[in-house]
Amino acid sequence: MPSGRCPKCDGSMADGFIVDEGYGHYAVSTWHPGQPRKSIWTGIKRSKADQLKISTRRCERCGYLESYAPGQ
Repeated sequence: MPSGRCPKCDGSMADGFIVDEGYGHYAVSTWHPGQPRKSIWTGIKRSKADQLKISTRRCERCGYLESYAPGQ
């Protein structure tokens, strides 16, 4: 991860995550390689093996968000 300073205003960055809401559950957003492909059943096809959890940092001064999908 990069430094704890905001690239826009040099404020302090706080670690966090973005929540995906499903039917009766919550999860951390994930990143998938390539372009989305349509699926009749789920809306889009995806491979769980290829997905990476997204972590997001937020500037405590200006609110700028910066997201990362670090490898396993």
